[in-house]
Amino acid sequence: MFARGFAYSEPKAPFAPIEYRLEPGPAEVIVKVAGCGLCHTDVGFYFGDVAPRARLPLVLGHEISGVVEQAGADFAHLQGAQVIVPSVMPCGECPNCKAGCSNTCVRQFMPGNDGHGGFADRIKVPGRYLAKLPANLGGYQLAELSVIADAVTTPYQSVQRSGLKQGDVAIVVGSGGIGTYGVQIAKAMGAYVVALDIDDAKLERIAAHGADAVFNVRGVSSKDVRKQVRKQVTGVGKPDFAWKIFEMSGSAAGQELAYSLLPPSGTLAVVGFTMDKLELRLSNLMAFDAVCFGNWGCTPDLYLAAIELVLSGKVNLKPFIKQHSLNDIQPLFEAAHHGKLSERAILVP
Repeated sequence: MFARGFAYSEPKAPFAPIEYRLEPGPAEVIVKVAGCGLCHTDVGFYFGDVAPRARLPLVLGHEISGVVEQAGADFAHLQGAQVIVPSVMPCGECPNCKAGCSNTCVRQFMPGNDGHGGFADRIKVPGRYLAKLPANLGGYQLAELSVIADAVTTPYQSVQRSGLKQGDVAIVVGSGGIGTYGVQIAKAMGAYVVALDIDDAKLERIAAHGADAVFNVRGVSSKDVRKQVRKQVTGVGKPDFAWKIFEMSGSAAGQELAYSLLPPSGTLAVVGFTMDKLELRLSNLMAFDAVCFGNWGCTPDLYLAAIELVLSGKVNLKPFIKQHSLNDIQPLFEAAHHGKLSERAILVP
């Protein structure tokens, strides 16, 4: 069986059509791609901000939904199933996996990073961790659900790991590709949610989908942002300590702001990614008895719970996504690079 997709041969080189053969082994399947979301990480790979692990030329794309078209012997039961392909698939056998650290699996497979990804009509992936979807997709098209594979599951894992509970204060820095879902997930868990961004349009939209309060922080000092947030949350009877802060902007300014907001007994989750370096006073963590952790992808065993949040309507994808033809990959990457996409693009073969 052959796959057809679009690959780049070096950073910033134009995408070019490519055809390659796929032969699944006993533990692998071939998924016919329904849709593949365009993520900030893909843009970083393409423009040379960070190098993928696989050799170029490479087909990018790691937010994938589709139908199992051909299955190896070990996963014949998945033939014809509608699935979400986890964006990070551990091997399940290495020391990291066996120690419960599967997110740092030494043999993990991330489509579009460790091998050809989902900006193609088909992809070969391990069958072990595919998330099988129910027959009823809750009013969604299969392609629309592709963004669950990263944009939803990654913030879902960060919320779970933060220990957020009913009545907590959650502060989401960045209301873009993952922040829109981070806000909704935190709200679904019962938190009082504050969203911070530098774009009024994004803030207005997220205010209608889960944020209890929003602030435009463009040009505002971190000290003043903290004062505004503290006034807001204490004004509605919430504590000024133990906030759960989620940095989802993937920018140096966003990371600096998120760190500066840490209160006593606070928790900071670094979910967005940037290669920029920061200068921080780490002693704040000690002085505030605070916690800071990073979040790489999402372990596959959390996918079904994240999918249920979407299919039940507690997390709404539709206002934040838009489908495009895979043939438009070049202008879409250019637009994403310059921050001109107001919805997450889903590329459909």
